[in-house]
Amino acid sequence: MTYPHSSKAKSVVILGGGVAGALTALKLCTRIDPAKHTLTLINNRPCFVHLTATARMVVTPEGQLENRAIIPLDRLLERGTGELKIGRAVAIKETAPGEGGVVLLDTDEAIPYDILVLATGSSWPRLLDFPDKPEDVRKHVDTWRHKFEAASHVVIVGGGAVGIELAGELKCHSPGKRVTIIHSEPLLLNSAYPDRFRKDIARRLHAKGIEVLLGDRVEIPPELTTGIVTRNGVQLSDADLVVQAYGAKPNTGFLRTWDIEILTSRGFVKVDAHLEVPGHPGVFAAGDIIDWPEEKQSHKAVEHVPVVVANVLRRLAGDAPRKVYRGSPETLVIPVGKTGGAGYVAVFGGFRVFVGDCVVRKVKAQTLSVDRARRELGYRD
Repeated sequence: MTYPHSSKAKSVVILGGGVAGALTALKLCTRIDPAKHTLTLINNRPCFVHLTATARMVVTPEGQLENRAIIPLDRLLERGTGELKIGRAVAIKETAPGEGGVVLLDTDEAIPYDILVLATGSSWPRLLDFPDKPEDVRKHVDTWRHKFEAASHVVIVGGGAVGIELAGELKCHSPGKRVTIIHSEPLLLNSAYPDRFRKDIARRLHAKGIEVLLGDRVEIPPELTTGIVTRNGVQLSDADLVVQAYGAKPNTGFLRTWDIEILTSRGFVKVDAHLEVPGHPGVFAAGDIIDWPEEKQSHKAVEHVPVVVANVLRRLAGDAPRKVYRGSPETLVIPVGKTGGAGYVAVFGGFRVFVGDCVVRKVKAQTLSVDRARRELGYRD
């Protein structure tokens, strides 16, 4: 295989069409000069799956969320210059640090780059492991809806945001269904959040009739198993659907054949304050995959975008990166069904803000930010 590389224009390649990659492409497509540079967004599917809506989408056909939360990427680059290419990156071949290289795809294509942005996001097991083809995404959604509809007692393993929101949607859609969350820590979520918030979430779940087992674990059984026993010996004899709601991992395995030193032991990409990969000028990373002391959330990826965009433009101009990422406050809004939930914001300076049903219902629970996501991707219906 040959690796073509044009010297006439600098090529910017973005790997990943999730929140970080799509928004970086959107911002860059209107700011780069097409006479001098090219922009290519590579994604494994031709659509964006709005993960904020997935807990509700996989539980109920009400509102047909799949028609709006699975958003084509065909309009993303219409406002500027750029190309969307469908494929999955399998390797990076760098010419030399700072001199670009090529991205090798599973389609046997080799895409040249001078500037590379890594934004490949996280992979989830089972429930959130969406296929690449849009029609298969819809089949995946339908499959899980049937599973949830048929189950009489759903056990959700993992009491993070995904597990909590899923439990809330199940109870909202099917109030008579038994729902249990099993979480390994003594409180829900993790220690990034204050105990007050974690206890408040538990209280709201209990009020909905959702059972919570803390400080306990259970092995994920084979499908069609009825009845489980937790490590602490709690018997849930009627549990007929066990759902894994933990275990997200960075999608960075393909980088191991390039430079193993850029990855942590857990597979996160090392970056400096400019979100540039050390030792590889012109290679940036954003979103869930970066090694940064913060929770992995979509709004954090949004904060990465302006830093990456500004520094990509400086590299294109022949200048060193200058814009610095200083982190962002921990914020988490968790709906427990459509009618409310709880939220927490850590404001710089040590201030903490806690919100309840009214705010959560308005900012997330009712709409799940679907319309905003569609507008950002060029759909204003």
